[in-house]
Amino acid sequence: MTKLLSSESQCLCGNVKIRASSISPKVIVCHCGMCRKWGGPALALDCGSDLEMEGSDNITVYDSSEWAERAFCSNCGTHLFYRIKETGGYSIPAGFFPDLEELEMDVQCFIDKKPSYYSFSNRTKELTEKEVFDLYAPKE
Repeated sequence: MTKLLSSESQCLCGNVKIRASSISPKVIVCHCGMCRKWGGPALALDCGSDLEMEGSDNITVYDSSEWAERAFCSNCGTHLFYRIKETGGYSIPAGFFPDLEELEMDVQCFIDKKPSYYSFSNRTKELTEKEVFDLYAPKE
Protein backbone atom coordinates (compact mmCIF):
# COMPACT_ATOMS: atom_id res chain seq x y z
CA MET A 1 0.00 0.00 0.00
CA THR A 2 1.25 3.48 -0.88
CA LYS A 3 1.97 5.78 2.05
CA LEU A 4 0.00 9.02 1.63
CA LEU A 5 1.73 12.32 2.25
CA SER A 6 0.50 15.65 3.56
CA SER A 7 1.64 19.15 2.76
CA GLU A 8 0.52 22.72 2.43
CA SER A 9 1.58 25.52 0.16
CA GLN A 10 0.39 28.68 -1.50
CA CYS A 11 0.18 30.26 -4.93
CA LEU A 12 2.89 32.67 -6.10
CA CYS A 13 1.17 35.75 -4.63
CA GLY A 14 0.07 33.99 -1.44
CA ASN A 15 -3.64 34.73 -1.89
CA VAL A 16 -4.58 31.04 -2.15
CA LYS A 17 -3.39 28.42 0.34
CA ILE A 18 -4.03 24.70 -0.02
CA ARG A 19 -3.58 21.99 2.62
CA ALA A 20 -3.80 18.36 1.50
CA SER A 21 -3.54 15.35 3.81
CA SER A 22 -4.03 12.51 1.31
CA ILE A 23 -1.37 13.11 -1.34
CA SER A 24 -0.26 10.11 -3.36
CA PRO A 25 3.51 10.17 -3.95
CA LYS A 26 2.91 8.83 -7.48
CA VAL A 27 3.32 11.60 -10.07
CA ILE A 28 0.91 11.46 -12.99
CA VAL A 29 2.11 12.98 -16.27
CA CYS A 30 -0.49 14.13 -18.79
CA HIS A 31 0.37 14.81 -22.42
CA CYS A 32 -3.13 15.80 -23.62
CA GLY A 33 -3.49 18.93 -25.72
CA MET A 34 -5.25 20.84 -22.93
CA CYS A 35 -2.53 20.13 -20.36
CA ARG A 36 0.16 21.10 -22.86
CA LYS A 37 -1.63 24.38 -23.62
CA TRP A 38 -2.00 24.92 -19.87
CA GLY A 39 1.80 24.84 -19.58
CA GLY A 40 2.38 21.08 -19.59
CA PRO A 41 3.03 18.39 -19.89
CA ALA A 42 1.22 18.36 -16.57
CA LEU A 43 2.99 16.66 -13.67
CA ALA A 44 0.34 16.18 -11.01
CA LEU A 45 -0.35 14.50 -7.69
CA ASP A 46 -3.64 12.83 -6.77
CA CYS A 47 -4.69 14.62 -3.59
CA GLY A 48 -8.06 12.96 -2.99
CA SER A 49 -11.21 14.97 -2.38
CA ASP A 50 -10.56 16.35 1.10
CA LEU A 51 -8.58 19.59 0.78
CA GLU A 52 -8.55 22.74 2.86
CA MET A 53 -8.36 25.93 0.79
CA GLU A 54 -8.05 29.53 1.88
CA GLY A 55 -8.62 32.47 -0.43
CA SER A 56 -11.50 31.02 -2.43
CA ASP A 57 -12.41 34.52 -3.66
CA ASN A 58 -9.09 34.43 -5.58
CA ILE A 59 -9.80 31.08 -7.28
CA THR A 60 -11.09 31.03 -10.84
CA VAL A 61 -12.53 27.71 -11.98
CA TYR A 62 -12.67 26.83 -15.67
CA ASP A 63 -15.09 24.10 -16.78
CA SER A 64 -12.62 22.41 -19.14
CA SER A 65 -14.69 19.37 -20.16
CA GLU A 66 -17.85 17.43 -19.37
CA TRP A 67 -15.99 15.54 -16.68
CA ALA A 68 -13.33 17.89 -15.28
CA GLU A 69 -12.50 21.45 -14.30
CA ARG A 70 -9.28 23.39 -13.81
CA ALA A 71 -8.55 26.24 -11.42
CA PHE A 72 -5.99 29.01 -11.09
CA CYS A 73 -5.33 32.01 -8.88
CA SER A 74 -7.10 34.97 -10.42
CA ASN A 75 -4.35 37.31 -9.18
CA CYS A 76 -1.06 35.61 -10.09
CA GLY A 77 -2.21 32.84 -12.45
CA THR A 78 -0.73 29.92 -10.48
CA HIS A 79 -2.26 26.62 -11.59
CA LEU A 80 -4.03 25.27 -8.52
CA PHE A 81 -5.84 22.08 -9.44
CA TYR A 82 -7.56 19.82 -11.90
CA ARG A 83 -10.74 18.22 -10.46
CA ILE A 84 -12.75 15.24 -11.67
CA LYS A 85 -16.39 16.30 -11.29
CA GLU A 86 -17.90 12.85 -10.67
CA THR A 87 -15.56 11.85 -7.85
CA GLY A 88 -14.54 15.29 -6.57
CA GLY A 89 -10.92 14.13 -6.73
CA TYR A 90 -8.26 16.84 -7.01
CA SER A 91 -4.98 16.63 -8.90
CA ILE A 92 -2.53 19.37 -7.96
CA PRO A 93 0.67 20.23 -9.84
CA ALA A 94 3.57 18.33 -8.24
CA GLY A 95 5.60 21.54 -8.04
CA PHE A 96 2.93 23.24 -5.91
CA PHE A 97 4.24 21.30 -2.89
CA PRO A 98 8.00 21.98 -3.05
CA ASP A 99 8.75 20.25 0.27
CA LEU A 100 7.69 16.78 -0.91
CA GLU A 101 10.72 14.60 -1.59
CA GLU A 102 9.34 11.05 -1.76
CA LEU A 103 7.76 11.40 -5.21
CA GLU A 104 7.99 8.94 -8.08
CA MET A 105 6.79 9.35 -11.67
CA ASP A 106 4.23 6.56 -12.04
CA VAL A 107 2.03 6.91 -15.12
CA GLN A 108 1.89 8.89 -18.36
CA CYS A 109 -1.60 9.63 -19.69
CA PHE A 110 -2.44 10.40 -23.31
CA ILE A 111 0.87 8.84 -24.31
CA ASP A 112 -0.40 8.64 -27.90
CA LYS A 113 -0.75 12.46 -27.89
CA LYS A 114 2.78 13.18 -26.60
CA PRO A 115 4.71 15.25 -29.13
CA SER A 116 8.08 13.96 -30.29
CA TYR A 117 10.10 16.97 -29.06
CA TYR A 118 10.41 15.69 -25.47
CA SER A 119 10.50 12.39 -23.59
CA PHE A 120 11.07 11.18 -20.05
CA SER A 121 13.55 8.45 -19.26
CA ASN A 122 11.51 7.12 -16.31
CA ARG A 123 9.85 3.76 -16.79
CA THR A 124 6.13 4.31 -16.19
CA LYS A 125 2.76 2.86 -16.96
CA GLU A 126 1.37 4.41 -20.14
CA LEU A 127 -2.27 5.10 -20.96
CA THR A 128 -3.62 6.14 -24.37
CA GLU A 129 -6.38 8.71 -24.85
CA LYS A 130 -8.97 5.91 -25.21
CA GLU A 131 -7.80 4.20 -22.03
CA VAL A 132 -8.04 7.47 -20.07
CA PHE A 133 -11.56 8.18 -21.38
CA ASP A 134 -12.59 4.61 -20.55
CA LEU A 135 -11.42 5.18 -16.97
CA TYR A 136 -12.67 8.70 -16.25
CA ALA A 137 -15.21 10.00 -18.76
CA PRO A 138 -18.87 9.79 -17.71
CA LYS A 139 -20.64 6.73 -19.05
CA GLU A 140 -23.77 7.38 -21.10
